[in-house]
Amino acid sequence: MPVPKPSPKLKLLSHFAEVAKALAHPVRLELLEALSQGERGVEALAQACAQSIANTSHHLKILRLSGLAVSRKEGLQVIYSLADDAIPGVIAAIRGVAERQSAEVERIVRDSFERRDALDPVGRDELLDRVKRGEVIVLDVRPPQEYSAGHIPGAVNIPLEELSRRLASLSRKREIVAYCRGPYCLLAFDAVAQLRKSGYRARRLQDGFPEWKAEHRPVATQENA
Repeated sequence: MPVPKPSPKLKLLSHFAEVAKALAHPVRLELLEALSQGERGVEALAQACAQSIANTSHHLKILRLSGLAVSRKEGLQVIYSLADDAIPGVIAAIRGVAERQSAEVERIVRDSFERRDALDPVGRDELLDRVKRGEVIVLDVRPPQEYSAGHIPGAVNIPLEELSRRLASLSRKREIVAYCRGPYCLLAFDAVAQLRKSGYRARRLQDGFPEWKAEHRPVATQENA
């Protein structure tokens, strides 16, 4: 008896599975999070993800072949970017399912993040409204190159390692809302803790810049800031 040919649906599901397979690695998920902030070269991505250049290149190749990332040449550099603006939403959906269904994920989030900051974070809609009313200082604590690639309009860039010596430049009259790379980026948590210890009113953004950008909210760059 001849073996039946795969149906068109099964062929499609096989391709979908290849994309899912490319997502199934923590380093590749972190690379996609980094690319959600803007295009970058291999060396910058390796530094952002604390990986060797060789290992970063390997994972970027897999992301490119699966259609999740695209690359272009800029002189001697290879610059990578997300292939589709919907990718951060896909990752957020995976994160949401894991948070709701995995007891271990729930424990890690509770022990490593929620216990560091008992105050409710600021939602994106709330932040946008309060920025328009001039009620808050938005603080971007990411490295300068990430800020330059894209940031919330009006945000002040003070990398975490510089915050202690630049506190005097921040007004105490308004609440400070700090943000960084995403909901599990500790830079914003550490910044808020440092600000509160120094007497500032401070909270963190609920998510981070990738989620802000994925919702097509206003974004500024070094060129248009």
